[in-house]
Amino acid sequence: MYSPMDVDEEQYFIKPMNCPFHILIYKTGIRSYRQLPLRWAELGTVYRYEKAGVLHGLLRVRGFTQDDAHIFCTPEQVAEEIRNTLRFAMDMWKAFDFKEMSAFLSTRPHKYVGDPARWDQAVHSLEMALRDLRLPYETDPGGGAFYGPKIDIHVKDALGRDWQTSTIQFDFNLPEKFDLEYVAGDGRPHRPYLIHRALLGSIERFFGILVEHYAGAFPFWLAPEQVRIVPVSEKTYEYARVTADRLRSRGFRVSLDTRPDTINARIRDAQMDKIPYMAVVGQREASAGTVSLRSRDEGDLGSFSLEAILRRFMAENHPATHLAADSLNRNQPIGVHHA
Repeated sequence: MYSPMDVDEEQYFIKPMNCPFHILIYKTGIRSYRQLPLRWAELGTVYRYEKAGVLHGLLRVRGFTQDDAHIFCTPEQVAEEIRNTLRFAMDMWKAFDFKEMSAFLSTRPHKYVGDPARWDQAVHSLEMALRDLRLPYETDPGGGAFYGPKIDIHVKDALGRDWQTSTIQFDFNLPEKFDLEYVAGDGRPHRPYLIHRALLGSIERFFGILVEHYAGAFPFWLAPEQVRIVPVSEKTYEYARVTADRLRSRGFRVSLDTRPDTINARIRDAQMDKIPYMAVVGQREASAGTVSLRSRDEGDLGSFSLEAILRRFMAENHPATHLAADSLNRNQPIGVHHA
């Protein structure tokens, strides 16, 4: 953590975590078991004082944005919440074409806080979710934090390098510290289970992993620039602009290269920039209302009508694996805050 800053005789702290703020939302009213589970998600910026020697591009930074969520639930809901969260994480990484996934299950250390029975239930829920979803895992006995067991998901990129990504973490400390309660069916106050989860972890680090995984050659749906239109000469600039506008109107990310360089040089530059598609338009294409399409991966594809190109792009403009609709619905947060 960073040291406090004195401003106008008051101490200010740079936020190291999002957890306390979600807990304060929970404490804004009396909670009933009928309201649970409650899930709050946030894209929140946090700061950690990492030593200068370990900072590394996007992969290790001092300020970063977390896709942080906290789930407050009853003991009876724990197993289903863990299973849904793990499924959500696996679906998400598959969508980005990470095919090899594994997990580490970290269990109770020698020194810990909380009820041993709750620890046992939490570890059992984590282990059952891993088995139900057939995710290979290793157990790290005693490797959990003092406040709760966890699952860390690891993925392998295209070069076989291992990256630690999503975390699903129980917390038996903060519910005690903040005296969290809900009224159960017996009319008495009970302590809720608190589950932290970060699927991407650091958004910045996630971007770095994606760049490494794809080596900059992003799939069409993910590429910052999906199509580069290359007019052969000034005579076809207007047709090129109309084509670009038509594609943009359908939501595609398009650029127009009107530099005075040769057509071959501009195509080569687009290839070096790893643009998924290049659309070459000359007098013949302008007269016929077509586009000569070139793929980064397949080379020259021939001439197509704009409608045919739109159909092709629409078919490719989605993740390799769709996120399961039921997974998304089960994990829909009731509140989303952008920090």
